[in-house]
Amino acid sequence: MNAPEKLMLLPDIQSQADPRGVALDAVGVKGVRHPVTIKTRAGQLSTIADLSMTVALDAEVKGTHMSRFIELLESQSGVLDQNGFEHLLRDMLCRLKASAGSLEMSFPYFVRKTAPVSGVASHLDYDVSWRGTLSQDQQYSFWMRVVVPVTSLCPCSKEISAYGAHNQRSLISIEVDLKAPLDVEALIAAAERSASCEVYGLLKRPDEKYVTEQAYDNPKFVEDLVRDVALALDDLPGIKACRIDAENFESIHNHSAYARIVRNGQPLSSLR
Repeated sequence: MNAPEKLMLLPDIQSQADPRGVALDAVGVKGVRHPVTIKTRAGQLSTIADLSMTVALDAEVKGTHMSRFIELLESQSGVLDQNGFEHLLRDMLCRLKASAGSLEMSFPYFVRKTAPVSGVASHLDYDVSWRGTLSQDQQYSFWMRVVVPVTSLCPCSKEISAYGAHNQRSLISIEVDLKAPLDVEALIAAAERSASCEVYGLLKRPDEKYVTEQAYDNPKFVEDLVRDVALALDDLPGIKACRIDAENFESIHNHSAYARIVRNGQPLSSLR
């Protein structure tokens, strides 16, 4: 008997019936690291993704086929965009014979930026996440999250000080529910325009002078950050809902300042 014939005789316990009558909302694999190539505005980016892949499990089925999740990733080739991400999710459900499931992927996203005065170029990294979900009624939803490092300068400190003002590095997190594909760069730009100043990977002395003065001329509270990002998102197409978080890592306190806005489809401009 050859090896393939022996494998066919091995028992498949997970495919047996389960007598308890309890369905599972999600079962699968988490913490899977895998190389991916992402389509970008400038072309494509090769990076490493951290994935969670789950499917719903019917009450009468004992277990899912865990190996098929990895087989799916190994079969993936070429450049992945947001439409391709949906196809990957649907392929996963087909392979696992599931009616509903979720695919989440987080990865570092690099953008080559040019310093504002010297023009020197460098890469800056952003944390990006995609989450696709297909419900039992076959409704597909896609969320994208990007975390953007920025500079913020305190308006109070500037107002009350004879010279100088305290500033800090801040993180702006934008999570959007999309009904159409949207560039990662569009969310990055919305965050960076809403800050006191952008962050760069490499700066020369003329650039340091510029960003210091730019932040001083454009002070922002943490509350200002999330409000201005919310207004910037009003101008982007295809956003059904969003969550915006900002955290300032305070330079004069041993704690952070924090603000959040959650919107479910209603533009902030309509509330003013």
